[in-house]
Amino acid sequence: MTKAVVLHATGGPENFSWEDWDPGAPGPGEARVRQTFAGLNYVDTYLRSGLYPLAKMPAVLGREGAGVVEAVGDGVTGLNVGDRVAYSSHLGSYAEVNLVPADRLVPLPDDVSDEQAAAMMLKGMTAQYLVRQTKALGPGDTLLYHAAVGGVGLIACQWAKHLGATVIGTVGSAAKAERAKAHGCDHVIRYDEVDFLDQVMALTDGRGVDYVCDAVGVTTIEKSMKAMAHHGVLVSFGAAAGPVPPETWAKLPPERYLIKGTLPGYTKTREQLLASAEDLFAVVRSGAVRIEINQRYALKDAAQAHTDLEARKTTGSTIFVI
Repeated sequence: MTKAVVLHATGGPENFSWEDWDPGAPGPGEARVRQTFAGLNYVDTYLRSGLYPLAKMPAVLGREGAGVVEAVGDGVTGLNVGDRVAYSSHLGSYAEVNLVPADRLVPLPDDVSDEQAAAMMLKGMTAQYLVRQTKALGPGDTLLYHAAVGGVGLIACQWAKHLGATVIGTVGSAAKAERAKAHGCDHVIRYDEVDFLDQVMALTDGRGVDYVCDAVGVTTIEKSMKAMAHHGVLVSFGAAAGPVPPETWAKLPPERYLIKGTLPGYTKTREQLLASAEDLFAVVRSGAVRIEINQRYALKDAAQAHTDLEARKTTGSTIFVI
């Protein structure tokens, strides 16, 4: 019998249980993946707490993992037992074994390790759509990125800088400020010390920025709207500080544009999924983006990992060793 971190009721990290869990044999179109590593993402806390509803309980959380195919169901082609694969945006990675739709699995090239893949598939492909698709950044663009040393932030800020953009990152401590400066940020704002909106306007001579990436939510979104230049774009792709009330969106100034982004929306087809992953692999191979794994936990310690993540004790990528 294999094991998993199982959630029996929504709420705090204490609701996790390390127990026997067997997902069974793969059905049609599925593959059974023996996992080696899984990624930790802030969206996992939304599902655990009940902010985002789960389809059924008990549930195994986690939306990012890597490992080896150990069985395939009927109708699966182009995927063989023994293949190294990774995935994002499919629930169930907090487990030794997971059943994953075969068309959601990305084959791993020899120069991408399982550990690296588990640390970057969801976070890295989120960064890919933020800086390459939602708004294709380039020279002359100015980006404001909140939580610049988070899992997505460290990747997105490096990538945006590589593309030629001027990057302004917000962080909450001196140590995080130094890390942000070393990972693509031209300017770093300590939101625990100053008003980030005032600082953005000072840095841009009152113009505002072309693009804002905000996954913080209720505590930042109104000022993020005001930080945009005319015809600026704001992408809201998370709510770490809490959900944004519906009436707040009505405060968006004229000729500023709001996009609510999710990774599944940008990787809906298999072709889109593989193109996004290959773009990520290429920029990592080039050395322009470094994937930093700053925390490792045993899978059974998922509760502690969630506690540390929500206490803002983590930076970069966090993985579970399985």
